[in-house]
Amino acid sequence: MLTVRARSRHELAEELDRRSVPKDAATSVLDRLTQVGLIDDVAFARGFVETRVRERGLAAREIERQLRTKGIDGDTAEAALTEVNPSAERETALRLVRKRQRALANLDTATQTRRLAGLLARKGYSAGLTYSVVREVVGEAGLHGTADEDAGLG
Repeated sequence: MLTVRARSRHELAEELDRRSVPKDAATSVLDRLTQVGLIDDVAFARGFVETRVRERGLAAREIERQLRTKGIDGDTAEAALTEVNPSAERETALRLVRKRQRALANLDTATQTRRLAGLLARKGYSAGLTYSVVREVVGEAGLHGTADEDAGLG
């Protein structure tokens, strides 16, 4: 499993359990892999955060949720997420919405607003940031006069 991608200790423990490896043997193997540096939850969390922001444009909130499902404790996840600053998160959201808005240009403003807001919501962005960014991008397209009213944002 480690040859494909980095894994958290929790992910590896689950796989060993799924394969019916005795708990004491699994713990021994996982301890040894940790000792030699093949399992490093801190490095795993940092890399996970970096790729999720860069490749998928996810918000810190969604990345934290995903880290927890991978068995990363709250302190480790929080430390890894310190590298995601609010201004960078806003820029990522703007980039995502601008790119998607071009494909929606032929739709009415309410539909554009709803779809763009849904895009950011699925990626874990807060409602406040989502509507601020969507309002800005729709406004840049010269459509802000009715988008706010039609979508209930005004």
